[in-house]
Amino acid sequence: MIAPTMTTLNSPATLHASVVGDEAATGLATIDVEELARRCAIESERFYRGQSHDSRYSYELFRRALVERDETAWNYLFQHYSPLVEGWIRRSGAFVSSGESSEYFVVGAFAKFWRAVTPERFASFPNLASLLQYLQLCASSVVIDSVRAQSWAEMMPEERISEQRMPRLSPDEEAMQRVDRQEFWRFIDSQLHNESERVVVYGSFVLGLTPRAIFERYASLFESVYDVYNVKRNVLSRLSRNNHLRALFAQA
Repeated sequence: MIAPTMTTLNSPATLHASVVGDEAATGLATIDVEELARRCAIESERFYRGQSHDSRYSYELFRRALVERDETAWNYLFQHYSPLVEGWIRRSGAFVSSGESSEYFVVGAFAKFWRAVTPERFASFPNLASLLQYLQLCASSVVIDSVRAQSWAEMMPEERISEQRMPRLSPDEEAMQRVDRQEFWRFIDSQLHNESERVVVYGSFVLGLTPRAIFERYASLFESVYDVYNVKRNVLSRLSRNNHLRALFAQA
């Protein structure tokens, strides 16, 4: 799947291969994106069957999505590689304890990948294998980051649960009980940037709603349920790094 890096000197044969490669790249750039996605699927299937294959079509699809910021190419890329990314996520040791769906992390992995691989950085990925390796790294990191961030979610007050039904509290939860709730929520509200973040936090940690339920109830604020997942993940990640919030619990 990885094209070997050329290490030979510029002999006539090497120069000829370079010209042929440039011509091939030019040819790929003229292929319609739908046809490019179709060839990408064909070559991937050949790879999985252990047959001879050409990874240039997939690499070109990545290039259009990331360098040209072609939305159609990005959608094809997401559709084609989502099952692969989901497999990486499900095999992650942290996934079981995350409490989130694999679909949530698939979206997070692609979003992280999109932000990281800018048009300027694309040249540092010389082949398909290097791109997929980095995408796999993004998949692993979003799972780990989420598990770390959720330690804060577990300490947020659940107004709807009666004390009689509460299980024995952990030390962190006992600390939460000693924190003044008005002060806590006043501070949390000051850290939220917009109405969508307030809806997600209130819906998740006061009403106990799932992301899908939040989306269905407040559809005017979100384009899809994945937007709810992303807002929740970003808020928890931001709060987990907040020194004042850490101090609030430390003083409880």
